[in-house]
Order: sequence, then structure tokens, then C-alpha cells
Amino acid sequence: EGGRPVRTAVLSMPRKNGKTQLVAGLALCHLLGPEAEQRGEIYAAANDRFQSGKTFNEIVAILDELPDLEGRVNVTKFRKEIQVLAGPGKGSIFAALSADAAGKHGLSPSFIVYDELGQAPKRDLYEALDTAMGARDNPLMVVISTQAADDHAIMSELVDYGQRLNAGEMEDPAFHLTFYGATDQDDPWHPDTWAKANPALGDFRSLSDVQRQAAQAQRMPSAEHSFRNLILNQRVSAHVRFIAKAEWDMNSTAPRADLRGRPCFAGLDLSASRDLTAFVLVFPDDAGGFDVLPRFYLPEAGLREKAEADRVPYDVWARQGHLTAIPGAVVDPSFVAQDIAEAAAEYDLQGLAYDRWRIEDLKRELANIGAELPLREFGQGFRDMAPAIDTLERLVAEGKLRHGGNPILTMCASNAVIERDAAGNRKLAKHKSTGRIDGMVALAMALAASGKMTEDQLPACLAELIG
Repeated sequence: EGGRPVRTAVLSMPRKNGKTQLVAGLALCHLLGPEAEQRGEIYAAANDRFQSGKTFNEIVAILDELPDLEGRVNVTKFRKEIQVLAGPGKGSIFAALSADAAGKHGLSPSFIVYDELGQAPKRDLYEALDTAMGARDNPLMVVISTQAADDHAIMSELVDYGQRLNAGEMEDPAFHLTFYGATDQDDPWHPDTWAKANPALGDFRSLSDVQRQAAQAQRMPSAEHSFRNLILNQRVSAHVRFIAKAEWDMNSTAPRADLRGRPCFAGLDLSASRDLTAFVLVFPDDAGGFDVLPRFYLPEAGLREKAEADRVPYDVWARQGHLTAIPGAVVDPSFVAQDIAEAAAEYDLQGLAYDRWRIEDLKRELANIGAELPLREFGQGFRDMAPAIDTLERLVAEGKLRHGGNPILTMCASNAVIERDAAGNRKLAKHKSTGRIDGMVALAMALAASGKMTEDQLPACLAELIG
């Protein structure tokens, strides 16, 4: 009597611990079971309708096994809706919602389950649903999610608030947090930590799968981010170092010497007038590997000062032939255009991926010298960069690049960090890196250009591989 005190309940735990089944059970409890009310509105929310639709599918699967309950409802699968026709909860509805907050203010939810709020790119849907519950006497929102990466995300704010309540720092009977996860002091590689964070481990949560992911995370820094977040439910920065030194060094074999006339692809990362410009060529072989030939450019004037500012020996690298010091105080686009045209004449350049920034200057210079190149625009956002990053990471992990230990490209690799969007897509983050990463950006674009060839354009040796 008097209603339940809790209005918002947060359950934070790693993936694959029976979350979907729990969500479906809670929704059914409020739709048809002991928590049902007449003309209730039960909603499943997520970051896209496909995810919220999983809850609907699980509910339907449960109803299929319970004929007594199935006879009380009308299921509309294409709309992902359920109506209660008789018994407790008569007149109630369940619906899987889209991620668009527009129109949600008009709802009157009695029960909401929000799946994976930690991955929400914005907070507007959560806030729309939270305020929409105000017309009910006894509403409840249940949030079930892994932690977000960002301290300022709405999921992080809820977890922090709940932990302060659990620590006795304040009181709020309307809010409850249940949390499963590893602390910063826990050893992430110890099975006891895995068990602490995963309540279903050894039951329906596979121990062997966690062991496999832990082993991969110890070898690959970027995989450690996912392991800590998704398996240990730790809040980790979205910015993580991309390539481990040991793995990069594993690819330091010298490129083949007989590359003249061979098919190749390139990536071009143009710079501001005084910064590092990178032009990287990759040559596919018939075993899935690539020879890597990077070229870098800086203005000759002020090279020593630039070396001191970036704390790397540009002047030494220029003397060693790893860096082209262009006469003058700026990176002259006509010089870069001529160098690219000569490379295209020496090798069989099949595609050159470029960022739009400052590309018009280069195109004009290429036109002036009559160079017609297979240019391909390549976006720097998550959509285009994510598959390129995946390819680059895989090739490095498999030891299938031959970069010869080029010191400037190696510097870029050691500086490179990645950032993720809410969906887990990755891109190289110049603004978060500790130094220049232009060479890695150009390398990723070059590999992406190689992957965009259609089968009839590929050299025969590569066409056979994918045929």
C-alpha cells in the first residue's frame, strides 16, 4: 500500500549476463503479471529500434511457451507492439521504441526499461521518457547497461549518483543502483575479477570466451579498452593508444626491392602549411600482406625549430632521407604534386585516398603538370575511418605489413590513439594524440583504398584470393 518508493532503478553489469532475458521478464511482469495495472504503458527503449526490438522478440518467445498468457494478448510483430486483451493489465500496451526523442513526451509510461543507456550518444530520449512518467502514480524506469566511457554521459551520472547513495553520502529512496564491475584496484587479468564483474560467469556466461578476450586484450591495447568496458564494466576513456610497440616492430621487415611497376594504393594526409604532410603507398602481395613506402614533407626553413617543438629529430631524418625538406617556409603544394605524379609514373597507382582539407590546392597543381590520378575522397569521420582502422589493426596484429622500421611512420604509430563513438566505431584522434599521427592516417586511408577495388579491377593474383 502506498506504492513502491523506487522510481528509477539502475542495474549496471557487463554484456552477456542475461540482460535481454531479465529485461523481458520485467516487462512481462508489468504487462501481465503482479505489477500490471489497467491501461498501463510499458516501453522498451534503446539506442536504436533493432536493440529495443530484441526485448520484444524475447517477450514473444516467452509468450509462445506460455499458452495461458499468449491467449490474453494480441501481438503485432511488424509494429513490435503487444496489447493486453483480458485479465490483469487489461488495456495495457507494450511497444519497442525508436531512439528518436521526438514524440516521446506525449507518452504516459507506467514502466520503462532502457537497454544500454551507456552507449547513448545523447541524453534527450532518457530525459523525455523520465519526464513522461510524471502522470503515473507508481511509475518505474529500469536502466540496464554497461558503463559509459565518458564521465559526463547520462549513464555515468546515474552510476556516480547511485554509488554515492550506496556509500551513505546521501539518501534518495526513489533511486536504486545495483552494480557489478571491477574497480581500478582489481587485477583485470585474474579470474576472480572476472567473476566479481560477471554474475553469470560459469553458468550461461562462457568462461572460455572471457579467457579468450582477456588474452587478446593483453596483446592489443585497443582491445583492452573493450575488455575493460564490456567484460569488466569499467569506465575507461574512449581515447586509447592504438598500436603496441611490440606488434608494430613485428612488422619492421624491409619492403620488397622490386616494386617498380607493381600495383599500389596511396593515402594522402595534407597538413597546414608548416606541418607534417604524409603520403603513404601500399603494395599488396598475393599472401594478404602489404609493402609500405611512406613519404613525409616539411618546409626546410625552421626545420630545426620544428624538431625542437615536436621533440623529434626532423633535421636528422631529413639528412637520412626519411623526410623531404621542401625549400621555403611552407609545404609547397606544387612540390608535393610533382612528387606524387612521379610516384604514380614509377608504380602502378590504382587509387589515392585523400582528405578534402586543402585538396583543391593539390588538384590545381596536378592539373598544371597534366597529371591525371585516380583520386578518391575519403572522409575522416567514424563512418569511413572505422573499417580502415579495423583493417590496419588486423594487418599489424598478423604481421602482414612491411614498413622497414621507417622512423617517422614509427613515431606516428607510437603517438596514435583512437576514439570511439557511442556505437563503438573507431577513428584516429589527432586532437587526443601525444604527437604527429599523419603517417598513420595516410596508411589507414591507403589500406582502405586497396579494399575499395572491385574484383574486376584487382590484379589477377588478388582476384584469385577473393574469388
